[in-house]
Amino acid sequence: MNAWHKLSVTEAVSLLATDVEQGLSVNEAKNRLTRYGQNKLRKGKRFSALVIFVSQFKSLVIWVLIGAAAVSAALGETVDGIAIIAIVILNAIIGFIQEYRAEKAAAALARLTAPHCRVVRGGHSVVVDATEIVPGDILLLEGGDLVAADARLIQTSVLRINEASLTGESQAVGKFTDGLPMETPLADRKNMAFLGTSVTGGTGRALVVNTGMETELGHIAKLLETAESGETPLKRRLDRVARLLLWACFGVVALIFSLGLLRGIAPFELFLSAVSLAVAAIPEGLPAVVTVALALGVQRMVQRNALVRHMASVETLGCAEVICTDKTGTLTMGEMTARKLITSDSLYRITGEGYGTEGAFFSGNVENLPSKSPELFALLYASAACNDAELTLIDGRSEVVGDPTEGALLVVAAKGGITRAAVETQMPRLAAVPFDSDRKRMTVIRNRENHPWAFVKGAPEVILSRCSLIRTDQGVRALTENDRSRLLQANALLAHDALRVLAVAERSLDNFSFEESMAVNDTEIEQGLTLLGLIGLQDPPRGEAKEAVIKCKRAGIKTVMITGDHPDTARAIGHELGILGKGDEVLVGAELDRLDDEALKQCVSKVSVYARVTAEHKLRIVRAWKARGVVVAMTGDGVNDAPALKEASIGIAMGITGTEVTKGAADIIITDDNFATIVAAVEEGRGIYDNIAKTLAYLLSGNTGELIVMLSAVLLGWPLPLLPLHLLWINLVTDGLPALALATDPIEPGVLNRPPRRSQDALFNREFLTLTLFTGLLTAGVTLGVFAYELYIDNSLEQARDAAFTALVIAELLRAFGARSEQRTIWQIGLFSNMRLFLIVEVSFALQLAIHHVPMLQTLFQIEPVSLNQCVSWIGVGFIPLIVLELRKIIRRPRAKKD
Repeated sequence: MNAWHKLSVTEAVSLLATDVEQGLSVNEAKNRLTRYGQNKLRKGKRFSALVIFVSQFKSLVIWVLIGAAAVSAALGETVDGIAIIAIVILNAIIGFIQEYRAEKAAAALARLTAPHCRVVRGGHSVVVDATEIVPGDILLLEGGDLVAADARLIQTSVLRINEASLTGESQAVGKFTDGLPMETPLADRKNMAFLGTSVTGGTGRALVVNTGMETELGHIAKLLETAESGETPLKRRLDRVARLLLWACFGVVALIFSLGLLRGIAPFELFLSAVSLAVAAIPEGLPAVVTVALALGVQRMVQRNALVRHMASVETLGCAEVICTDKTGTLTMGEMTARKLITSDSLYRITGEGYGTEGAFFSGNVENLPSKSPELFALLYASAACNDAELTLIDGRSEVVGDPTEGALLVVAAKGGITRAAVETQMPRLAAVPFDSDRKRMTVIRNRENHPWAFVKGAPEVILSRCSLIRTDQGVRALTENDRSRLLQANALLAHDALRVLAVAERSLDNFSFEESMAVNDTEIEQGLTLLGLIGLQDPPRGEAKEAVIKCKRAGIKTVMITGDHPDTARAIGHELGILGKGDEVLVGAELDRLDDEALKQCVSKVSVYARVTAEHKLRIVRAWKARGVVVAMTGDGVNDAPALKEASIGIAMGITGTEVTKGAADIIITDDNFATIVAAVEEGRGIYDNIAKTLAYLLSGNTGELIVMLSAVLLGWPLPLLPLHLLWINLVTDGLPALALATDPIEPGVLNRPPRRSQDALFNREFLTLTLFTGLLTAGVTLGVFAYELYIDNSLEQARDAAFTALVIAELLRAFGARSEQRTIWQIGLFSNMRLFLIVEVSFALQLAIHHVPMLQTLFQIEPVSLNQCVSWIGVGFIPLIVLELRKIIRRPRAKKD
């Protein structure tokens, strides 16, 4: 792209061979349309529904399960095979729906272009389709227009453009036509208008310099295409689990088959047992568990003001180590607000946030009513009188039409009981001298009791230099040098707190008739003013944002603010919210440009606030964090946030102020634009991961116990304690429904009081494996003990198998209650706090008893009816693993507290 902001108007016009007054001819416009192409953004790649559906079967664990289903069917266990296939298909359908709804960001970008616009063609102003705009066209701009292309401004009259969606700048930008230095950041290129931004006031002419994919918005679309989301930590962990289980199953089959042959067991019986055990070792309920856990998390997130577009992203957010957040509208209200007022004698603090008209005025700790303070009332009245904005009520919410700064003045006036409508009725407008970036002031002349009266607002140093009087509660008096010095000092203090300061003044124009005032130079009108006071405005931090940042620190999550705003504003907000701490740095976009990717990777952990950044900067910051192996979340609402959102481990868009582009690139949409909701999502994500991890531990512990039982029997020369059908039944009754119930467990308290887990950490860490093996040994121990007792005391193989089978099922079902937490005991959690699990265990017990007393099932499972004494004995034995595991928690608790 050419540095159009660096060129003068004459140079730009000459380079594009056009005419400021005549514009392009119709034929030349057609020729250039052929050369440059239509002014529209390229749509992203589209995949067919079939391709998306087939891609759901890429996971290794899915193919392991399909293999298990095939083996089950070959063994005659058709129902078990159908159940596994049903789980696989359900998982694929859910994944398909999620992915099919994604990848719409580029299409949303295209909708940001203006459908029609006004240009000069052949010396005439004409309305054309925005797609037919070409470089060299002269674009006509006025309030309410959506800018149709990137353009170099050539004429302006009080032109102001809202560029928040592109640059992150919270205030409308005043525009001019002068050339700027080459290194000027995007947000400071005040002689340019950009595609997708909107004109809030004034008029202008602009020379179109770039269209379509060559615009800044097109550049963002290209970045969006290059951004890659990558695999989620949960998917990587589950794939590793699948590979481990696959090799473990092969090993089990080979070992048992080999040992069995050496012992002379019939090959067919041995094959059935070995393969059945291998199938039982695979937790086929795991995809269903993951799906249920994530789906329930999604439902809970809706209740906490978050919409999840990709289910796995909730769990990913749970292991986030860094949250990169936009400032405007996320950490702040996104609405300019008057925070402080200074009059001749008093400093007022104003309560209330955003555009809401509820609020009060406090001097110290004392509330002041404007109706009882003449100087305060005069200041508020003039703020509404010298104003072009409107305050409207839409769906019960106050909205500003016009410049946000002027809207903030209307809001503060409304808090004092003064409305724009009342001002217009009491003092009809006679004339106005609009704001100009060179004059730095604005004047509105009104009819006050048949006398012209001027209300003026602008930069404090400019207004003060034109004031000779000051209003107090006692009346108007001369403005002394001491007053002037004190007010300039107050202005500096407000500016230091990142407040935008305006001075407000008034003047009687009795010496001018209305007709004369229109002819008199505005500098004559704006002299001898009476100063009413100073107003400090700011896009205020959200009330709950500071507490949310504190929660993030407690949870071991670093909060990084990335904004297009001025560095001073960003620094002030960073300090106020606690984002900037000791040793933390602030980095400006121009400084970031001087760092290569490696240098940025090295210093990114030290920077907590970025200011004056572009879309490309945000993308580089996210990539730098990811290069360090960090799970990074990125929030935003503007178009310039979209590429970084897509690249981040987890992209979070704002639902109220967010553009369609940003929402399309995001994984989660926050419906209340509240940073605190993101922290709630982190809590939810950690809870979901905990549920998945403890359910997997429960599943694998049971499967390990079964493996140990069968291997021990073969090594000891015993008959096989469990038949193939027993293994498949155990897999169905103890692994299926109880595991799903564990996945629905409530989130444990205190999940935000621990550091995030590293994305590189394996799910099978030392503690996980130790607990799994210990639990498996306990379960296998009681099962083998019962089997040996019945086999050698009662000398009945059928009775021994019956006892081992039932004791193992009971032990697994009871152990589900203890599997709900690694630290807290059953009594601390509450036995009935997960009623699903309680009911499922009861039903499973009933099914186990049923197969002992239904003749057809007795024959099928080769078991006998159980007596009451047997039932009590086996239940007692089944309690042993649960009791030991609960005692282990109690013994380990002091050590955990010490750590």
